[in-house]
Amino acid sequence: MNLQPHLSNELITLDTLREVDFEELYAVASDPFIWEQHPNPDRYKRDVFAIYFEGALQSKGAFIIRDKISKEAIGSTRFYDHLPDQKEIKIGYTFYARKYWGKGINPAVKKLMLNYAFQFVDKVIFHVGANNIRSQKAMEKLGAITVGLEEVTYFGEATRLNIVYAIHNPANRA
Repeated sequence: MNLQPHLSNELITLDTLREVDFEELYAVASDPFIWEQHPNPDRYKRDVFAIYFEGALQSKGAFIIRDKISKEAIGSTRFYDHLPDQKEIKIGYTFYARKYWGKGINPAVKKLMLNYAFQFVDKVIFHVGANNIRSQKAMEKLGAITVGLEEVTYFGEATRLNIVYAIHNPANRA
């Protein structure tokens, strides 16, 4: 499974995240309100975001999300922790510019990623901060089911409590 395929639909494109994308993506991420409910609410700060960005690059599964028409950066997401033997992968570390909230971007991004992933895996896992109500509601709208709680260590950051969600490949359901 290629963890950084080029994916697109009529709204957005997911392009491989590169070092040269830092300033453009930080311009999106520098809005404190984006991170208000996130396990690390300081990620809007340049030095904290730089750690997130370095982890994204090292993951080899991160994307910069662009508006298909304007080509402007609207956020980031990634595939991570691919377990081929268990036919499982995680999707997460996702954020969007506020002006794109409520515009169908999150479902469009997740649908692209899920459709691609389900060619290779049977289950996709999502970690959502225990206090991130916005993202929890988004997971429920996608049809994800809660499967537990887990302490997650973010790259270069403290361990935080997350709710674990799963979506199973609909083609494999009995």
